[in-house]
This record gives sequence, structure tokens and C-alpha cells, in this order.
Amino acid sequence: MSESPRSVVVSVPTDELAADIGAVPDGVELVVWDLRSPAPRDAFDMVVPPYMSGKRLLSALGGVKVGLLQSQSIGYEGMGAYLPEGTRLANASSVHETATAEIAVGLAIAAQRDLADYVRNQESSRWAPQFSRSVADRTVLVLGYGGVGKAVASRLLPFETTIVPVASRARDEDGVHIHGIDELDELLPSTDILMITLPGGEPTKGLIGARELALLPDGALVVNVGRGTVLDTDALVAELQSERLRAALDVVDPEPLPEDHPLWRAPGALVVPHVGGAADAMRPRIAKLVRTQIERLAAGEESINIVEG
Repeated sequence: MSESPRSVVVSVPTDELAADIGAVPDGVELVVWDLRSPAPRDAFDMVVPPYMSGKRLLSALGGVKVGLLQSQSIGYEGMGAYLPEGTRLANASSVHETATAEIAVGLAIAAQRDLADYVRNQESSRWAPQFSRSVADRTVLVLGYGGVGKAVASRLLPFETTIVPVASRARDEDGVHIHGIDELDELLPSTDILMITLPGGEPTKGLIGARELALLPDGALVVNVGRGTVLDTDALVAELQSERLRAALDVVDPEPLPEDHPLWRAPGALVVPHVGGAADAMRPRIAKLVRTQIERLAAGEESINIVEG
């Protein structure tokens, strides 16, 4: 006789995600719980918290036995402090790379082609053409060559750019030479666009500071779609106020950016509120990831994307 399927209880935060996941294996109970009300069960094999809800909502897991917490974000810094004892944490690698790469390329194009100026001109019904920089023929240093970095690089190549990937260590991968972080000082002076895709955390905190920014050539563009803490905000503001560098930022430090922060009004700055992954491209991808985790749990197999526990 074949073994009966394991009994698995999984919570997801919305009816929409439950519908996107579709049919689940026999023995799996799918519960909708957004963590804003008391837990409907004492124990879950997997909990998927709401997207972009902040870490404090995870306090709802207190007193609940949770086998796996499946985040809907790639970044997971600081989440470990909210995990119930014995809970493992999985991130959403494979979910946001596509949407984040879109906004990275969009920010680069918007900054190079001065689109923010035209938006402001439209508000005052002002027709004012101007000659701008292009993305083509630029050297783009992609700092961080994981899933997001590779997705950004693959989308920028058709724009006739030169891509210089940089990661923690030098290596050759799929015919591409990846530079090590120890080469950064040598590479920055010839960089037209610095594209930051690194995750947060202590290893990358302040990696790009005043010294590194000073190595960039005049007029260079800094794009950050990784984490705001990678880039020294005060040092960047100083460069922007001198009008030597420009910046297009999906992530900043601190977040949210205070209303009176000088970065809002710095010359050459384009700021969007950490929405790189917040696009409908994530819907089928998060559903696919959660469905994969459910199937693995039901089959007694190891979960994927484990980052803690």
C-alpha cells in the first residue's frame, strides 16, 4: 500500500494568493491568516506573512508553533529576532528578480534621459526639449551578481552597454568574468553607472561611502535597487549637492525617508519608495514558490530558499 499524504497546515495572508496557488496536494489545509488577528491554529507547518508589512507584524507568531516562515521578500535582515523557537526562515529568491530588474533599468533610463525634468515641465505646461545622456555606450558596474544582479545585467546588455559584474570573489561563470570586491577601487574610476544590487546586513553596510563615491568620475550615476544601508546616504547627499554625481534610488537609508531629509531635494536625485518588487510580476512567482514549498512539505522533502534555521 502507498503511504498516506502527510497532513500539512499552511497559512497565506490573502484570498488572492490562495487562489493563485490553486489546487494543493491531498492532506494540505490552506488557511487565510494575515497575522492581524489571533492565530486560527496553534501550529502551522508553514506561514506566509503579508508582503511589505514590516517585521513587527511577526509578533503575532508568539506562542504559535511554526515550522517554516516563508517570506515574500528577498531581503531578510532582522527577521530572525521575530522567529518563534525552532522556526526556519525562507526568503523569496526567484520571486522579485524580474520586477526589480525592470525598475533598475527604468531608473537608469529615467536618470540618463532626464525624464524627471520633463515630468516637472509637464506640470507647468512647459515645452523644453534638452539634449541628454544615453544608456548606450556606458560602462555599468553591477555591484552584486546574485539573482537580481544577473537579471539587471541581462536586461542592460541589449542597450549596448558594457557590463562589469562585481561580487564577493572573482570567478568565471557561464563565460562571464566576474570581478572580486577587492578590485572595486580599480574599477570605479571608469564606471559611468554604478548599479547596486547587494543585500543588506553587516557585511555590506556602508560598503559604498565617501571614499568610493569620490573614485567615480564626474557625472556618474549611482542606482541602488539593493538595500539602502549599502550606500552612505550622507556621503551621497554631499556629492549630489556639489552636482558632481547623480542618483536614482529605489532604496534609501533610512526608510521611510523623513519628509525633511535633504535627499528629497538634492540636485540630480530621483527617489522612489522601495517598490522594486512591488509589481504584478511577483504574483505568479510567489504563488509558484509557495506551491513548491507546500508540495515539498507534503512529500516530506527539504524546503528550498532556507536562509535561517
